[in-house]
Amino acid sequence: MLTIIRFSTLIFALLCVTSATANTDTFMAGPVIKNYGKHAKVQQDLKLDKNIVFKVAFDLGDQGSVGKVNGSIETLARFINMHVANGMPLENINLAVVVHGKAGFDLLKPSLYQEKYQQKNANHDLVQALMKNHVSIYLCGQSAAYHGITNDMVMPGVQVALSAMTAHAVLQNKGYSLNPF
Repeated sequence: MLTIIRFSTLIFALLCVTSATANTDTFMAGPVIKNYGKHAKVQQDLKLDKNIVFKVAFDLGDQGSVGKVNGSIETLARFINMHVANGMPLENINLAVVVHGKAGFDLLKPSLYQEKYQQKNANHDLVQALMKNHVSIYLCGQSAAYHGITNDMVMPGVQVALSAMTAHAVLQNKGYSLNPF
């Protein structure tokens, strides 16, 4: 019985990997953030009202792999790209990300990241592109203090909040919904 369960689990895992890697060539970056945020064209049943104004907050607590783009940061680029590609005006997309825990290290200035990890901060260009497209980035001040990150250590434009909890509360009061991903 245990062998059947293990075999079934293996088959399920292989199917998931196969389906996760199938058709990746149909994903494209852009049109707004050119090198990030790949998305696919899909047949939609939930029609997108192009006049709606999105105000969405994301939560990020996990640091990415050293020297690689943090996929959770790239999610914001995907959100922007896929909606603009489907006809939504960029000015109708208001995004914020609240960063806490060790994910704060992904917001370090390039020279400090290089010094800490002996690797280039692969998140730098993406973070700059997001901020250029009006994405607000808030760093939890409590997490920053715990990890020894000071305001002058993070990329210009990153805003330090009292806490992640505070940032989320303020954003919610401003009408932002919390993205569950």
